[in-house]
Amino acid sequence: MSSRSARSRTTIAAVAALALSMGVAACSSSADGGQGDGKSLTYWSMWKVGEPQQKVIAAAITDFEKQTGIKVNAQWQGRSNLQKLVPALNTNAVPDLVDGPYIKAYPALVATNQALGLKAAYATDVDGKPASSFVPEKYLKTINIKLPDGQPWMLPYQIQSDAIWFNGAEHPELKANPPKTWDEFVTDLDKVKAKGAEAPIAADGDVAGYNAAWISTLVVRNGGPGSLMKIAEDKTGQAWKAPEALDAAKKVEQLVKGGYFINGYSASKFPLQQQQWAVNKAAFMFNGSWLPTESSTYSAKGFDYQSFPFPTTGTHDSMRVDFSGFMVPKKASNAEAAQKFAAFFLGKKYQDMYGTEAKGIPVRDDAAASPQLAGVQAAIKSATSYHQQNDGVAFPGYNEKVFWPASDKLFLGKMSAQQFVDAMATDQAAYWKAQGK
Repeated sequence: MSSRSARSRTTIAAVAALALSMGVAACSSSADGGQGDGKSLTYWSMWKVGEPQQKVIAAAITDFEKQTGIKVNAQWQGRSNLQKLVPALNTNAVPDLVDGPYIKAYPALVATNQALGLKAAYATDVDGKPASSFVPEKYLKTINIKLPDGQPWMLPYQIQSDAIWFNGAEHPELKANPPKTWDEFVTDLDKVKAKGAEAPIAADGDVAGYNAAWISTLVVRNGGPGSLMKIAEDKTGQAWKAPEALDAAKKVEQLVKGGYFINGYSASKFPLQQQQWAVNKAAFMFNGSWLPTESSTYSAKGFDYQSFPFPTTGTHDSMRVDFSGFMVPKKASNAEAAQKFAAFFLGKKYQDMYGTEAKGIPVRDDAAASPQLAGVQAAIKSATSYHQQNDGVAFPGYNEKVFWPASDKLFLGKMSAQQFVDAMATDQAAYWKAQGK
């Protein structure tokens, strides 16, 4: 997920609704892409000019053009690139290459049969090996990026995860002994609250995806990877009344009623509370692996980015792993050239740059890493199981229309845990009925 993918309130619903109307056009397009001369390609990027990620990709483009003679026409559109792609798919102005996170890409391109299989990209030689060898198999057990014909529809170039973040310079005791369980975490929250120098937790309450991350991760902690997906797939909605879901909601309610969130979080406008956390007005922040990069321009002098995995509630201790990567639309005119560049970016030179300069988590296990993400990467590598954001739940419109509105109310103290699971049961049943299920 791009650094702001979790913050999108409208993307999946808008993307899916428009894309569904274009299914006929997609089916009539070439299964292999083509029609262009292969001497150039158009790339709609999820990054904006000046962002560290954009600078690394731009450097790779320069090298690619020199080595191949293929011109890359990059349009640095930002996080709305996939939203803009959907109406374009019904025109003759379709880009050859796009990138983005799974949770946005799936409804835009895959659920609507608009994605081209990337067999050629995966077979491309990169540093003496096929590109496929750099996509870790252990993550593919959780993240399904294959089309019905078995071809992958995304070539990932980065991994995204999350953690509980804190300033190690202010809290050396947490560096030495971070909480591992929910009860230990709450004990640490109480210690911070008792001192009164800072709030226990910072949160920007206007970011629906961030709010929902608490309840979704707690459900997965209670039931294991796939448990939230199973609940969300229940056409009756009654699965929300299962003990693991109600307990997860009660834990969110515990934080709200306990006064652990920073004052004003429920009326905050991003990134106000993130900025407050970065200047030591709050001890903890549950956020993505992009947080150090995103907050570094305004963090306190000497801020030491440290993190620990989301606390366990029982025996389940999976780490979140999501892919962001390249996709090629079926209607791309220069699909072959697009796949060549996608594979080119998995070269170690660029993956190292992505780790050290963009401070992201490269998909290659052998790539250099940012010290700020050392804790997250170590936790990912030592984990034995993985889960995606929202446990992979990305049904068109579901998060925006059902899950996020209810989780907002729970997180902001406008709904009790019991009211939350009751609302989810009712609204989910209505959602699936509207889908004809």
